[in-house]
Amino acid sequence: MDSLILNSHKLFFILLITLFSGLLYLLAPILTPFVIGALLAYLVNPLVTQLMRLRLPRLLSIIIIFSLLFSLIILFVLLLVPLIQKQISNLIDMLPKIIAWGEDTVIPWISDQLGIHEPSMGSIKTTLVTNLAKTSNTAEKFFNTVMHSSFILVEWIINLILIPVVTFYLLLDWNKVMANIGYLLPRRIEPTVVKLMKECDTVLSAFFRGQLLVVLVLSLFYAVGLTWIGLRVGLILGFMVGLVSIVPYLGVIIGIIIASIAAYIQLNTLSSVLFILLLFIAGHIFEHLYLTPKFVGNRIGLHPVAVIFAILAGGQLFGFFGILLALPVAAVIMVWLRYLIEKYHQSSLYQ
Repeated sequence: MDSLILNSHKLFFILLITLFSGLLYLLAPILTPFVIGALLAYLVNPLVTQLMRLRLPRLLSIIIIFSLLFSLIILFVLLLVPLIQKQISNLIDMLPKIIAWGEDTVIPWISDQLGIHEPSMGSIKTTLVTNLAKTSNTAEKFFNTVMHSSFILVEWIINLILIPVVTFYLLLDWNKVMANIGYLLPRRIEPTVVKLMKECDTVLSAFFRGQLLVVLVLSLFYAVGLTWIGLRVGLILGFMVGLVSIVPYLGVIIGIIIASIAAYIQLNTLSSVLFILLLFIAGHIFEHLYLTPKFVGNRIGLHPVAVIFAILAGGQLFGFFGILLALPVAAVIMVWLRYLIEKYHQSSLYQ
């Protein structure tokens, strides 16, 4: 009888998880502002708690934090957006030179190395140009559709309004929400779930507050370094490389390739390419010897291959919503997997 009840409980939880996952999949297109709001609330809540320790009311603490955040956002828009727009214009101006360099230097070198005859290379170039033109036309059509579609514009405005609203109300009732979630848990498994959720909180804290800080520092480091070397697109390249650095080694590899090509095309000197290489080697050493151990440590425990797979799987299953949640969900899954493996090692099945 007891085993029957236990099996029915397990079946109930499996059905509940399946239903919840299916509901997430169906609602993914509208969940993005709520997910971003929840993530912001999770990130900001420790700051609110710190202000409350100074005997400030929670509502006043939230208002102070919101004011600081909006001030930083406005400052970012006023200072960086014009610079980024100029960098994008510079990048567009450089594209013809990069294409010409590829045709005059890279393609002949590949032709010599692989022994491909010129007619074949000509057809390859024709195919590439045709596909690039199609891609350019498709991107242009997509951009025009987005810009001229009132529905999409209204949707973006609604999402931008929803994000701070969701963040505010979640912060206001954060402790109540966490307590209510605890009350919903069955008493028999509540201690185990709470213990695992604390480990998940440690992992997510390391990811959000640690990894994102690492990304920010690296973005500034590479942006300043590339600009100092003399790249007209140094700012946008630096921020792009810093953002991609969330996947181990990928940021450095992409940064060296793109920045070296841009430096050689613009400055036309091998010394500039050498400076680029030294900059990224220094950034990589700085990241792994200081930034990651100090701000992240080994608490996330995700292999680089697992990071890449999580991002691709999240994007494939849930689109942009899935990309937002890919790494946090993967980190939480790792916590639960470690717990299950520990239980397996203690079981008679393993012994």
